Amino acid sequence: MAEFEFDETVSLAAAPEVAWDLMTDVPRLTRWISVVHDARELEPLRHYTAVIQDKVGMFKLRAELDITLTGVDEGKRVVAHAEGQDRQVGSRITVDAEVLLEAAEDGTATDVRVHGRYAITGNAATLGSSAIRRKGDKVVKEFFQHLGSETRAA
Repeated sequence: MAEFEFDETVSLAAAPEVAWDLMTDVPRLTRWISVVHDARELEPLRHYTAVIQDKVGMFKLRAELDITLTGVDEGKRVVAHAEGQDRQVGSRITVDAEVLLEAAEDGTATDVRVHGRYAITGNAATLGSSAIRRKGDKVVKEFFQHLGSETRAA
């Protein structure tokens, strides 16, 4: 099993309401990450599906994810759990994440912290932790780059 943690914070020059609207627009969020495709909202702020697809070493990984928001504190916090598997490659993916928003005292800026862990088991995990870690770091970086540019556009 390859398991990793992530913890990133970005300060946005946006009011908390703007940051919240961006962070809870799941179809938009999934477009920010190049390995995520075909996102579908089954129940707003509760249940989604998406496909994660990428080449990891010699494996072409494609897994349908079931995404559940297990905790939503309006305007402040979202907790998510995603899991899925690629039966052809024989690998399972799980992601647990929490998004926290904290407004600046004057209400004109918002700190967004995303932290959690992801794990890959099975054949794809045999690649070793460095290849999987690089992919995970790339996904987190893409997410925050798009968050910053979307916030400036809003």
